[in-house]
Amino acid sequence: MATAQLTPDNDAILAEVFIAAPPARVFEAIADPKQLVQWWGQKGVFRVTETKYDLRVGGKWSYEGVGPNDTPFHMEGEYVEVDPPRLLVQTRTADFVGDFQTIVRWELEPREVRELHGSGTHRIGTGTLVKVRHSGFAGHLDQAKSHNTGWSASLGWLKAFIETGETFEIRN
Repeated sequence: MATAQLTPDNDAILAEVFIAAPPARVFEAIADPKQLVQWWGQKGVFRVTETKYDLRVGGKWSYEGVGPNDTPFHMEGEYVEVDPPRLLVQTRTADFVGDFQTIVRWELEPREVRELHGSGTHRIGTGTLVKVRHSGFAGHLDQAKSHNTGWSASLGWLKAFIETGETFEIRN
């Protein structure tokens, strides 16, 4: 299950989820525009419909999408750090939040999954702890609260896409 919480100063959201797949697979789902449009969104909430990526430090990215009641939205930014498969940092502005910029930091940490048996523990696979820090909300409490809820859902969608193949189209 994905979790998200606001920092005490209401400037950042700290979200995380464990995904039973290696970091390279998780990074691919985040950084591949064809995959992102498959998992990021839910009917009646929002959906990313088109992406443009130039995945390199200084490269630009943008998303087009639709929100509730089919209201169009646009997000864009620049890549600040790109270190596959462990780190992706990008600036972000979105037309639905107002005139301020935030920073999204994705950290992917490999983790071993172990199972307890009578004779000890046995490694049964690997996974990834995905940590997201979305900062820059100081003075924008309503947006911070809204994004806090959004990150919990978004990381859940990412997990379902990678682990079970669930896409926007089949999600309830």
